[in-house]
Amino acid sequence: MAETTAVRVRPGLGVVLAALCVTEIVSWGLLYYTFPVLAPAITADTGWSSVAVSAAFSAALVVSALAGVPVGRIIDRHGPRLIMTVGSVLGVIPLVVVANAPSLLAFVAGWVLAGAAMAGVLYPPAFAAITGWFTTRRLGALATLTLIAGLASTVFAPLTATASNSLGWRETYLWAAVVLAVLTIPAHGVVLRRPWPARHHPSAAEPVAARAYAATVVQSGRFWLLTSGLTIVSLAMYAGLLAMVPLMLERGVATQTAAWVLGLGGLGQVAGRLVYTALAHRASLVLRTTVVFGLVTISTAVLAVVQGPVALLIGVSMFAGVGRGIATLLQATAITDRWGPRAYGHLSGLLGLPVLLAAAAAPWAGAVFAEAAGSYQAAFLIFAGLAGAGTVLLIISTRTGRPVPVTALRG
Repeated sequence: MAETTAVRVRPGLGVVLAALCVTEIVSWGLLYYTFPVLAPAITADTGWSSVAVSAAFSAALVVSALAGVPVGRIIDRHGPRLIMTVGSVLGVIPLVVVANAPSLLAFVAGWVLAGAAMAGVLYPPAFAAITGWFTTRRLGALATLTLIAGLASTVFAPLTATASNSLGWRETYLWAAVVLAVLTIPAHGVVLRRPWPARHHPSAAEPVAARAYAATVVQSGRFWLLTSGLTIVSLAMYAGLLAMVPLMLERGVATQTAAWVLGLGGLGQVAGRLVYTALAHRASLVLRTTVVFGLVTISTAVLAVVQGPVALLIGVSMFAGVGRGIATLLQATAITDRWGPRAYGHLSGLLGLPVLLAAAAAPWAGAVFAEAAGSYQAAFLIFAGLAGAGTVLLIISTRTGRPVPVTALRG
């Protein structure tokens, strides 16, 4: 009876989704979108080079990518509660370390620890939670989550710029640590108390079959086309996103205004996801892929060319956000669209590893490309070329190969 009562008081799926919406927008806002806004101030205050500061943030994303595969396996077997709660706790510590870093080495160490936290609180574990709990309703839940979390830049980029102007970048990161602790640790620890579906608690023989299934998928040409395309597009997309503020500053836009240009791109992400939700069941995978990643390519090229005025730059940023927002959803459903939900956490981790490594390299690559090419404007032209090449591979991946039959892998 006690066990039955405990099960009944566990939070419903609506409460879980609401909690994940809050924790994702906060985690993305404080662990990710504060950096591109604060990076110029960090460089000016400390004297560290922009390449070195960007490399520290890239180190965090590399750690997050490498940790993604084991995190996915743990979630497949035990559910997301432990991973996401520990990730929230870990997220607070590096923000404090970064805020108080007396040297570049300490600054880098703080971001390396932040990368471990990101692996536990950003999209991949949240997507795995929704895929495991929501089954046939997963697309609507994923759309809702990414709609809300897509506002992270809209909310936190301007807030970060305002806080930095008043408090300085160090105090801003200290406040970020407080907000992250208050809003995410209790939500993950208390709300994610649902039983993990039985199919994620394998029998003794199932792990072997699951690994064989995953291995067959990974060895397919279709998986490699998908992974390569997403990796190249992600490098271009996130390099452009994180270089948005430096690009605006290069064009004489004030820091606060540049933060708004970056932040309002989040509204484009939300608008794109609303459109995608309405059209997902009506358009083929190849059409969705072509349109969405074509938008990423075109918007990146336009940002390289358009000089102003500010209103037009905001419009282009929002246009870029549309493509970026839907691209996140397409990545979240890439595995299930092609091979179904089996071993989702494992396969998603394997797919996400090079993609996240590319995203990790993006801050550093953006600074390096801009320095080598002579300007951020020229760097954006390079990003557009990369996005176009990745888009071609992704289109091919939608038309190549067949899903792996589950029955073929059963002993």
